[in-house]
Amino acid sequence: MEYKKALYKAAALCSQQERCCSEIRKKLIKWELSEEEAEEAIQFLKDEKYIEEQRFAEFFVRDKFRFNGWGKIKIKYHLKQKEIANSLIENAMEEIDSSEYLIKLAELLQGKLRSIKNKDLWQTKAALARFGQSRGFEPHLVFQCINEIMTNEDEILT
Repeated sequence: MEYKKALYKAAALCSQQERCCSEIRKKLIKWELSEEEAEEAIQFLKDEKYIEEQRFAEFFVRDKFRFNGWGKIKIKYHLKQKEIANSLIENAMEEIDSSEYLIKLAELLQGKLRSIKNKDLWQTKAALARFGQSRGFEPHLVFQCINEIMTNEDEILT
């Protein structure tokens, strides 16, 4: 594909949805542009504000937290996979309100608790811990939330 056509196609992709440099770079290479042409195209897209890594990181954090129910660990991991700078990741992570974060974790764990058939206390706690951590939430917060949920469940049952 010729350079100009690839540039227009990349600009159209960036107009539809937030993209990061690494995603666009992969597309441009796939469209058989040279490394130099790909970097030139990316620089043009940055200059014209089609690509902005900070904006991408903020949208990514917000979407993955609110809609996918991901925790900070999983979000950071995926942003690093997309070659986003640590400073940009940290700034974007500040978008997550700490009380909203704990509420989301509690909602996820309570939903999981309702689906657990086994009523053995330790197996239930282990299943909840695995689930919370697989979603990317910090282990200490997962265990703290599990203890609160299980205490509330015991109070309801008695």
